[in-house]
Amino acid sequence: MSRLLAPRNRFNLIAGFVGLVAFFVIPNVTDTFQTFEWAQVAAYAAAIIGLNVLTGYSGQISLGNGAFMAVGSYTTALMTTRLGVPYPVTIPIGALLAFVIGILVGIPALRLRGIYLALATFALALTVTPVLNNFDKFTGGHVGISLKPIHPAFGLPLSNEQWLYFFDWSLVLIVFVPAWLLIRSRTGRAWMAIRDSETAAVANGISLAYYKTLAFGVSAACAGVAGSLLVINIQYAQPDAFSLNLSLQLLIGVVIGGLAYVWGPILGASLAVWLPFFAERALGAKPDIGFGLFLIAVVFFAPNGLAGLIQRVTLRLHRPEGGVVAIPGVMEATPAEADQITT
Repeated sequence: MSRLLAPRNRFNLIAGFVGLVAFFVIPNVTDTFQTFEWAQVAAYAAAIIGLNVLTGYSGQISLGNGAFMAVGSYTTALMTTRLGVPYPVTIPIGALLAFVIGILVGIPALRLRGIYLALATFALALTVTPVLNNFDKFTGGHVGISLKPIHPAFGLPLSNEQWLYFFDWSLVLIVFVPAWLLIRSRTGRAWMAIRDSETAAVANGISLAYYKTLAFGVSAACAGVAGSLLVINIQYAQPDAFSLNLSLQLLIGVVIGGLAYVWGPILGASLAVWLPFFAERALGAKPDIGFGLFLIAVVFFAPNGLAGLIQRVTLRLHRPEGGVVAIPGVMEATPAEADQITT
């Protein structure tokens, strides 16, 4: 069993080392636009981490996480412009508000599953933009809210884009580590049990109401952080930015990256930001064609997402004696659980 788990551990270590190196190298080898785009990747990564918890680990489909991003964005925008609160202070407040709203949404969602839950969150995504536009005296409506650019702190010799890059990715790390620890804990195991079989989970004493609602809250909190980062990046909050397209983009990102994989959100966010740009450069006025073809290719050749494809290739290269390549469900199981699966 240790030989089977070793490739996974080596893969995570290598991926973590590559990510750490890239974290410091990217802002030094990219131009202003590219550095800004990588900061945008960080904002999307924070949201997709939360959606991965909700959909990938607890098995609840959501098409409305863009609405939770709107909560974080407008919390930051309103507190900064009207109260003069510094950006870093507004981010945890926006995450907390999004968490509370996520819990409130998750409670009635307990009665829904599968496509019906997706339709309910779909309605949430459709209503957020009209609601924000309707309360224009508070939110600015179609005019939106303009924010001041963020500047390097502590006198660091960085451009605004470089500081934005380090600021965003540092917060993504703060989101990523607790989410990863939560997934590896008893709570994460309960989520995976619910995802695999609600009947079996209840039979083993797992509270569906508690854990499913908690997953909604955690996912919404991550989206709230992402919304704050997004509005800090573009220095502008406007209701149309949180339409259904944003929620669909997040869902596409989590599927492309790989549901229930640790590094899936990073890969998914990178593609969600960069793929439309490269498709536009390659196909000119028809970027949606290239984007659609890529999605079809991913679904066909990598049904578990890019992280799943990379994991599968890694395990094949380190095939243990006996020819065993991978065991479904072992990816995020503890060694003790994996031993129980194989016996």
